[in-house]
Amino acid sequence: MTDRPLHVDFLRIGEHTTVHVNVPVVFTDEEKAPGIKRGGVLNVVRHELELVCDAAEIPDEITISLAGLDVGASIHINQVTLPQGTKSAIEDRDFTIATIVAPSALKSTEGDNETAAEGEASEG
Repeated sequence: MTDRPLHVDFLRIGEHTTVHVNVPVVFTDEEKAPGIKRGGVLNVVRHELELVCDAAEIPDEITISLAGLDVGASIHINQVTLPQGTKSAIEDRDFTIATIVAPSALKSTEGDNETAAEGEASEG
């Protein structure tokens, strides 16, 4: 077994052929997201988007701004502005790309408060 390839297939396409490609997602404006400022965590569901576009117009990346998003917010494909002539390969649903979730320390603190409140209510 070696790292040397034994066989390679090349596919020639026309300049304006429609192709399916995976394009990386880049998130910006974290400093403008109240949810992240308060300790929330960006939970990336999809690091790449499968897009359908012209072979001559394949985007390098899809940039998504997090400005104004709070804990509990989610970003779906229908909220993303794709480059002109580009569309999502998945059109049958509005899938989630990322969410801003509460940090685990905040979740456990909230859970402790709820447990304590339930305990007090059951004692009375």
